[in-house]
Amino acid sequence: MTTAVETRVPAPAPARTSRIKLALIDRLPLLLILLLQVFLAYQLANTAFEDEALYVYAGHRELDFLLHGTPTYDTYASYFSGAPFLYPVAAAVVDTPFGLEGVRALSLLAMLGATAFVWMTARRLYGKPAAVVAAGLFAVAAPTLFLSRLATYDAPAVLLLALALWIAVRTARGPVALVLLAAPPLALAAGVKYASTLYLPTVVVVAVLAVPATAAVIRRRVWLRGAVRGLLLGGAVAGLIALGLDLAGPQLRAGLSQTTVNRAAGAEPVSNILRLSAVWGGWVFVLGAIGCVYVARRRTPEARRPGPVLLAAALTGTALLATAYQAHLGTSVSLHKHIGFGLLFAAPVAGAGLAGLARLDRLGTAGLRPALRAVPGLALGVCVLLAFYANHVVGPMYEGWPDSSGMVAALRPLVQQGPQHYLVEENEIPRYYLGDQVQPYEWLTTYFFQYTDKTGKSLVGLPAYQAAINDRYFDLVVLDFGPTAPVDAQITTALKGSGGGYHLVAKVPGKTSHGVQYYSIWQRS
Repeated sequence: MTTAVETRVPAPAPARTSRIKLALIDRLPLLLILLLQVFLAYQLANTAFEDEALYVYAGHRELDFLLHGTPTYDTYASYFSGAPFLYPVAAAVVDTPFGLEGVRALSLLAMLGATAFVWMTARRLYGKPAAVVAAGLFAVAAPTLFLSRLATYDAPAVLLLALALWIAVRTARGPVALVLLAAPPLALAAGVKYASTLYLPTVVVVAVLAVPATAAVIRRRVWLRGAVRGLLLGGAVAGLIALGLDLAGPQLRAGLSQTTVNRAAGAEPVSNILRLSAVWGGWVFVLGAIGCVYVARRRTPEARRPGPVLLAAALTGTALLATAYQAHLGTSVSLHKHIGFGLLFAAPVAGAGLAGLARLDRLGTAGLRPALRAVPGLALGVCVLLAFYANHVVGPMYEGWPDSSGMVAALRPLVQQGPQHYLVEENEIPRYYLGDQVQPYEWLTTYFFQYTDKTGKSLVGLPAYQAAINDRYFDLVVLDFGPTAPVDAQITTALKGSGGGYHLVAKVPGKTSHGVQYYSIWQRS
């Protein structure tokens, strides 16, 4: 007796080719948007920003400590706004073979991934027309382009938040336990950049509100199912973060307190913070508000529930978190970066609002071909307009710090082997570019200095600098009259009055978007 065995006949090659072709056509708008994002990002060029140089250099020190036990000569965890053993180490690994441009390319890949997750999230929530517009809005936003070319931990943090948001939406129809897949990227985002914690509650809220009413989940059980998902995700994330803080040690907890939880307040007017927020991302928030109205007015059985409206409002309102937080602190420092985190959440709703205004969502199956023609056209029009605006905004910001190539070139032949003392106002830049040519402990800064003079007296601040100059302690002094300009002026006076102990070697220009900034390089005679 023989048993018939069912064999699966593979699909003919033409059928597989047709499916691949259709898949590519379906995602063609996203591919075009990603290409546009790459093109616009690479319009930005400058030497290393202070934070970039600091994080990549710290990564090399941390990596040497992990691999060889070499001391870092610094307590990065105590003042970094992200765990120094996460992004900085990854950046150092990339920097070794590819340099700063390689690390910046890593940020670009992260922001391209975030754009793709915006597309997928918006498509699942509001359909393809909204996905095209949402991805376009996010890709050409000024914060997105800025972070795409900045080698800091902001871009990886945005990517992790985007991944977690998509998981929370994608698993809404599946078993409730699947939402736990969003917990690791959320906890990791909080570790990569502590300020990401501000956006974790939004993802938990999305996990609650994204559950649809289906035949399998009757409406009266939707809220219960959502609440269970929210509790599971919130509890898992809280547990992972608590475990990480416990394992990280007191220095990291001190850094978290100093840079994020108990950050020193400023006195910048709230009106200026609001103005800058509007410049960097106000249009996405406005379109998101329109999207909330659109979702509320949709005439579908699912739209009659309060859940979708609350979900749209939560996503759009998240765009205001960075503004509210920094208005509370009274400072706009890093606001241009943090605004980008909120745009990630508001973009899907903004896409739904703009697509709704264009009535693209009204096109049914019979109108699919016109929709496919109309959606890329609309996205292209919006992207061109906003790309022009973003380029106008982000270009001056990216060129806001001085081109340090001339200063580094002037310093390179002046540094010597052996124990030296180099006083540099923003020493992160030459410290990164000169690398192993100078040891970490040879760099000194104008932010803080303690010195013991020849009589054994311990001095701090300006008296310490003056005594060290009189003793010809510094081998090189580099001042650019930036953040510590008042101290630089007093140090310059001491250098000129040192009785020939120091002489001005060069005054090197560094071009910025707001003029030319000069590096004054003094050498011990």
